Amino acid sequence: MASYESFAQVYDTFMDNIPYDEWCAYLHSLLVQYGVSDGLVLELGCGTGEMTERLATLGYDMIGVDNSAEMLEVAQEKKDASGHDILYLLQDMREFELYGTVRAVVSVCDTINYVTDTEDLVTVFSLVNNYLDPDGVFIFDLNTVGKYQALGESVIAENRDEGSFIWENWYDEKTRMNEYDLTLFIRQESSLYEKYEETHYQRAYEVEEVRDALARAGMKLEAVFDAFSQDAPRRDSERLYFVARECGKKR
Repeated sequence: MASYESFAQVYDTFMDNIPYDEWCAYLHSLLVQYGVSDGLVLELGCGTGEMTERLATLGYDMIGVDNSAEMLEVAQEKKDASGHDILYLLQDMREFELYGTVRAVVSVCDTINYVTDTEDLVTVFSLVNNYLDPDGVFIFDLNTVGKYQALGESVIAENRDEGSFIWENWYDEKTRMNEYDLTLFIRQESSLYEKYEETHYQRAYEVEEVRDALARAGMKLEAVFDAFSQDAPRRDSERLYFVARECGKKR
């Protein structure tokens, strides 16, 4: 599942269109709504730490897990600058380990879509359930089938002073697998551009598939929202937020 190795150098530059402050406010509101306003929180797929830093600013004690050393290097630089006491762990979320339990686990920016096998999805959910406090909360988002259908076979390109990228996308309706090839041209200190290539795979899941995987992992699905609202999913929803709760542990 390694990804964003070369792109880590310019990830934040090309993702500056994401309204992280608004996304964090929404995520925080869901955490509070479901009983978590402080305490230890784990972010799976934390990337360069943009959301991790914001949640730390809100008073959560943060742990960030990601399988890209390059992304975590950027996250560590932000931690050093902010002074936040964040623990970053280089781990695959299919095998992550913690020293104890946490009040909540969050995963955003379609990280869970990178889990492309149903059994792996159950494994991730089982690990989350294992490391949650009794009645702990798991909040994550997923890109929808409709969003990937809209992307289909397409090409996206962007040029910046720091670098350029070409995103070639394909979506398979039968397998619901989305593949995109990233070709990166990253400017070096010499002002020359170095070329990198990465291939990424994501899978679209139906809500019932997610519900079933959570149930198999011992968790209860509390709610599904059209992203950044309290509304039920719509046919044209591009991103959904799921709220699940740990079941089975005694307080």
